[in-house]
Amino acid sequence: MKNDVPMVVCFGEVLWDVFPNKVLLGGAPLNVAMRLHSLGAKVQMISSVGDDEFGKEAVSQILDHGLSVSGIHISESKPTGTVQVSLTKGIASYSISEDVAWDHIIISEDNRLKISNADALVFGSLALRTDHNSNLLKELLESTRFAIFDLNLRPPYYSDDLLKELMQRADLIKMNDEELNYVCAILNIEDESLDERIHQIAERTYSDSICVTLGPEGAILFQNKTITRHPGFKVNVSDTVGAGDSFFAGLIYELLSGSGPGEALSTGCALGALVASKEGANCEVTSEEITRLMQPDTL
Repeated sequence: MKNDVPMVVCFGEVLWDVFPNKVLLGGAPLNVAMRLHSLGAKVQMISSVGDDEFGKEAVSQILDHGLSVSGIHISESKPTGTVQVSLTKGIASYSISEDVAWDHIIISEDNRLKISNADALVFGSLALRTDHNSNLLKELLESTRFAIFDLNLRPPYYSDDLLKELMQRADLIKMNDEELNYVCAILNIEDESLDERIHQIAERTYSDSICVTLGPEGAILFQNKTITRHPGFKVNVSDTVGAGDSFFAGLIYELLSGSGPGEALSTGCALGALVASKEGANCEVTSEEITRLMQPDTL
C-alpha cells in the first residue's frame, strides 16, 4: 500500500538556461521540484533570485507551475543566476555565472519549520559552492527527516571533503556513471565490478540507498543491500537538459510514496526518457505518456 502524498523541500539554484536561440528557466533543484509537483507531490523550493527582470520572470513562471514562492528570497544586491548552455548532438555543456543570488540563500523560520516537517530535503553540490550556502545546508540537515543528495558535479564548484561529508549525511545518494568513477577515486575504491563499487560506496558513506544513472542504459538502485536494475527506455533524443532531474523526481516520488525499487526505477526512467525526447527541462509530460512508455501493450 502506498503512503500519503509526499512533502518534499528542494534546496538550491534557480537560474536561467541561456541557449543560442532561447532562454529557459532551470536549475537542477527547481527542475526536480517542478517535476515532483507535476506528479502530485507537495513541494517547497528554497532559493534566491535577484530583484531584476530575470528574477521577476522566474517568480512568475514558478507561480504559473503552481509552486509556492514563499521560500524564494529576493536579493537586492545580487543578480539572478544564468547559465550559458551549448548542445552537441543533444548533449549539454554549461558555463555558469558566479556570485549570483542563489549563492546567498536566506531562509525564514517558517520555511525552516517546513523542512523539519517534510518527508525529504533534496539538494545538490552546485548550490554549495559558497560557504554561506554550505553552512546553511548543514544547519538544515540537523532537522531533516530524510536527506537526498544529487551530486550533480559541475567542476570546479565542489571539494572532495564536502562531497565525502554530504554523502555520509545523506540517506539517498544519486550520481551518474562518470560521478561514480570520481567518487570511487576519492574513496580509494578500486573494484572493477559495478555492483561491488556501489556496495563499497555504501559501506564507506554509511548510505542505505544509492542510485546510479547510466544514460541510455537505464539506472541502478542499491537499497537494503540489494541492487535493482532498469535498462531504460529507448527514445529519439531531442536534448538531455533536465532529463536526469525528471528521472530523479520520478524515483523520489515513488520511493517516498511507498513503491518498491523496481517501480520507482521504471517511473524514473520513463520520465527521464520522455523529457530527453522533448525540448526543455520542464516540458509537459502526461501520465498517459508515462503509462504508454512503461506498458506499451496496455493502451
